[in-house]
Amino acid sequence: MNIPQSNLPRVIIIGGGFAGIALAKKLKNKAVQVVLLDKHNYHTFQPLLYQVATGGIEAGSIAYPIRKVIHEHKDFYFRLCHVNEIDTKNNRVIADIGELSFDYLVIATGSKTNYFGNKEMERNSIAMKTIPQSLSIRSLILENFEQALLSTDENERNALINFVLVGAGPTGVELAGALAEMKNAILHKDYPDLDISKMQINLVQSGDRILNTMSEKSSDAAEKYLKDLGVNVLKNVRVTSYDGRTISTNTNLVLETATLIWTAGVQGAMVNGLPASALVERVERIKVNEFNQVVGFENIFALGDIASMVSEEYPHGHPQVAQPAMQQGRLLGENLAKLLKNEKMKPFEYNDKGSMATIGRNKAVVDLPKYHFHGVFAWFVWMFVHLFSLIGFKNKAIVFMSWAYNYIRFDREGRLIIHPYKKKSFTSFTFDEI
Repeated sequence: MNIPQSNLPRVIIIGGGFAGIALAKKLKNKAVQVVLLDKHNYHTFQPLLYQVATGGIEAGSIAYPIRKVIHEHKDFYFRLCHVNEIDTKNNRVIADIGELSFDYLVIATGSKTNYFGNKEMERNSIAMKTIPQSLSIRSLILENFEQALLSTDENERNALINFVLVGAGPTGVELAGALAEMKNAILHKDYPDLDISKMQINLVQSGDRILNTMSEKSSDAAEKYLKDLGVNVLKNVRVTSYDGRTISTNTNLVLETATLIWTAGVQGAMVNGLPASALVERVERIKVNEFNQVVGFENIFALGDIASMVSEEYPHGHPQVAQPAMQQGRLLGENLAKLLKNEKMKPFEYNDKGSMATIGRNKAVVDLPKYHFHGVFAWFVWMFVHLFSLIGFKNKAIVFMSWAYNYIRFDREGRLIIHPYKKKSFTSFTFDEI
């Protein structure tokens, strides 16, 4: 990997997500050599991917160059690569660009889409975990309308403008709300020769309520907002199969659609090489102790979505969202400094700052530790938190200006097919795996 030799201990961080970046910032100018590895040269602000997918903001405004994060750090290196394996016996990382030894290793690879073993769903649906996937969804939505204009078959035309989102967590709810706003305010202007009133947005949830990790008050408010926007909220419905055209469920409900967007779950993005005793197989997470040390190792750590820190309060590990990842990353930066000085490390305690979701214009739900509220004020809180969390002043300014423009003009000017989503046929889609 062409990393200079150093007399300082070498810390390798795999992953430039929320956890990896938080740790990297904490290690700035510390007495260590740091090497950050990632398959992308940018950090992605994933909570706003749905806005890229629906043309609300451009992809570049939620991405930030990793090298710019670390360019003022001493003895700090970034390499663009895919990590193939961890050699725990010899303390080496094996990647597609070479091998590198470490004194301390931090696995912060995040999560990927979980299809729960359904290969047909994985093959025929589309997920939204990366910027390229969001751009693919944006292209697919617009291509469907372009194709619907050309179709003389009413059933095919209806299937092309019928969208099904499986999974009613924050991602599914926010994406459904954004699609509904496009239908109500934009698409009838773009496609005046198409009956947009026949467009359907179906949000499918296998449980008895949406946003089931939030309070019932927030779930009920979000469902009302979605229904007011025209979204069909289908609860206690589990998708069993999808061949690219027809969705079958555990009920008698059958849906015809050319587009199924899968937002039903995530699992850890695992790296090969760790022993089975350190893994939680069902969700592909890594067992860690209260210091984020991987079980069975003193010099290997795991952070964020990939880490499973089991406690009485969190029997299945912490939520796979940004806050635990960033808090773990910041604390590990402090603990590594303590470890190098042979001082006692501080155990991790998650400070749950709450959760939130936006359903559209002036509509959001917020759960704080002691308060639950929704409506316009919640929407402003949601916007402030997300703007504040973006990396880089330019990104903050661009997103704010985009939101202001969209709010005033009732518009989303990012309706561009930049990278066409290639279709083999009406019922068979292909896209690059990210």
